[in-house]
Amino acid sequence: MTNINRRSVLKGGVALTIGALAAPAIVGRARAAETIKLGSILDTSGIFDAYGKPMDMAMRLAVDQINAAGGLNGQQIEVVSYDTQSDMALYTQYAQQLTRKDKTDVVHGGILSASREAIRQILRKAKMPYFYNVLYEGGVCDRNIVVTGVTPAQQVEVLVPAAIKKWGPKVYILAADYNYGQITARWMEKYAKDAGGEAVSTDFFPLDVADFGSAIAKIQQAAPDVILSALVGGNHLSFYRQWAASGMKDKIPLASTTLGVGNEHKVLTPEEGNGILVAYNYAPAIETPENQAFQTAWTEKYGDTSLIHEIAVSNYQGIQVWAEAVRQGGGTGSEAITKAIEGGLSIVGPGGKVTIDPKTHHATLDVHLMEFENQQMKVLENFDQRPPIDTQAVCDLQANPDDNTQYEIKID
Repeated sequence: MTNINRRSVLKGGVALTIGALAAPAIVGRARAAETIKLGSILDTSGIFDAYGKPMDMAMRLAVDQINAAGGLNGQQIEVVSYDTQSDMALYTQYAQQLTRKDKTDVVHGGILSASREAIRQILRKAKMPYFYNVLYEGGVCDRNIVVTGVTPAQQVEVLVPAAIKKWGPKVYILAADYNYGQITARWMEKYAKDAGGEAVSTDFFPLDVADFGSAIAKIQQAAPDVILSALVGGNHLSFYRQWAASGMKDKIPLASTTLGVGNEHKVLTPEEGNGILVAYNYAPAIETPENQAFQTAWTEKYGDTSLIHEIAVSNYQGIQVWAEAVRQGGGTGSEAITKAIEGGLSIVGPGGKVTIDPKTHHATLDVHLMEFENQQMKVLENFDQRPPIDTQAVCDLQANPDDNTQYEIKID
């Protein structure tokens, strides 16, 4: 695929539709001195576009709402966005462009952990505040970054004990073979042990693997009570189809930390997806004024709320956290943002209350235990304000403000 620079700008509440992302475009005039520049880098095309497109839509909705309410400290927000086409090399290129040429005030972006790490040091060196608004493996300790997505301990602490209580103590772990899957698998092993269970096997799969025949045979031989999955992306979606086709789904049930994050459950048939257990910050069925207002605003702007998913909402909430930090800090600079963040800043979004932990710059979030039923998420139980304990165990930016590490979590 040719690497085309796909750029779009939104200013004063004027937005591109998703269809317009197929070609380079600029909306609005050159940046006026009084605007605040928000940079966005996402996979809005390519193999990860099911994650990136709704994230982009959520970002634009949040900016529209902020601008319509008068902007931030009297200034309108102008968006400069880049589509990486699911090419990790373009993350580096566009991060450098945002810092050197576009000179944005903040960057929101990245989906896979590899994309975050491709741009994090560039943004840190430029002292440009960076918001990573995606579920990830935890452990990043960097005063320049704010993380608003759930980390493994927040959801695995809820999911694994529930799965063991429901189905039994013997678990078989399947995970993507990169840092997210590897670290999440260790948390699965820990919480299985804490709940009186055991991991009978843990298998890792590269992101391009789509044939799970041999894995299914191994699982059948091991005969676990439940499968815990941290598989990622479209290729790994094949596992759920092949598992159901093998006739094993009704014999050995599933729980996942990733399925549904990008609305993958809507691609599966009810027969393939029904009964799979998950735990996330957001569920469309949450009955709160904030969620209802969000869904109404989305409908008015885009029409189809079926595109909303976990990390789209996380991106929306991340924009709102940044906006509140600008208000409270009185400016867009790194020190102003950090001062506000380290004051224990909170907002209430579609997924509930989001409170930024001053020590780690990670979010304390509500988590909902859910199962899939006819391609929908059915809420089974709510767990309020789960702290990012996996990161708190190793990161203290108030004591060590110059730390710049992604820690490998040590689990006994």
